Amino acid sequence: MSRYSGQVFGTGQILCSLLPFSLRMIRPLLMCFVLCVVYGSSKPTETKKDRVHHEEPLSSLEHDDANNHDYDHEAFLGQDQAKTFENLPPEESRRRLGVIVGKMDSDEDGFVSEEELRLWIRSAHQKHIHGSVEQQWHDFDQNHDGHISWDEYKNVTYGTYLEDPQADSHFDYGHMMARDERRFKVADRNGDLLADRVEFAAFLHPEDHEHMRDVVVQETIEDIDKNGDGFIDLKEYIGKFLRLVHAAETS
Repeated sequence: MSRYSGQVFGTGQILCSLLPFSLRMIRPLLMCFVLCVVYGSSKPTETKKDRVHHEEPLSSLEHDDANNHDYDHEAFLGQDQAKTFENLPPEESRRRLGVIVGKMDSDEDGFVSEEELRLWIRSAHQKHIHGSVEQQWHDFDQNHDGHISWDEYKNVTYGTYLEDPQADSHFDYGHMMARDERRFKVADRNGDLLADRVEFAAFLHPEDHEHMRDVVVQETIEDIDKNGDGFIDLKEYIGKFLRLVHAAETS
């Protein structure tokens, strides 16, 4: 395994804009890692048109190293930490980054390996997901009983549709609600239709939970399978990615 000096270094070009030197050999590692994470979010309440499941992105920012390295900063530091670093003087940024790299060096050999870097980015990603779940928890736990029932989630998410199903004809909310209910029941391991925080996290971010993989695959196939024959042919598969590229170019 390739190893890099662990005194001060970054992912891709994370530290290029913060420090007078960088280790650019790590860039291919970040690119490989990012390619494993498809842009988008699986949060049901945020996406109406695209119901295909994607892993939570490392950053909500555009990944454009040609103009800035903000995406890399958030991937490496976590979104909250990245915001803090934006306002720090270079000397303090250098000091804090040195502390972070020391934490990454789990075997304390003075170097940061690719595996240590991968685990660090994964940890930052998980912290972001945890924060996302906590933020949404208060929106859906209407009776503050420490659980989110399917009825609570349904009423908050689809309340307007339930009051007037004909109000918005652009989306098939009835179908979307049925899909969310199916996913909610899979996430609800004990079958009481009351989600605790672990179950709610599985519902919002199914790609991170092994027992949710089947429903992720099922929903993705349903969205790409345009002719409804239960299979994804080459035209449907390529068409999905062409639509993603077009959406990225026009956004």
